[in-house]
Amino acid sequence: MGATEIVVILFLVTLGAVLVFALVSKKKIEDRRHDPDATKSTLAEDKSSTGKPADV
Repeated sequence: MGATEIVVILFLVTLGAVLVFALVSKKKIEDRRHDPDATKSTLAEDKSSTGKPADV
C-alpha cells in the first residue's frame, strides 16, 4: 500500500467523520428549535441581551 492509498483512505475517513458530526449536530439543533421549553439565546428578539446565555 503506497502513500497515495493511505492519503485517500484518511481523506475518506475524515470526510465521513465530519459528515456524521455535522448530521448529529444538525439533529440536536433542530430538536432544540422545536422544543418550546428550551432556554432562549440572548440573541433572540424576545430575550434580554443582559440575561444568562442559554449554553452556560
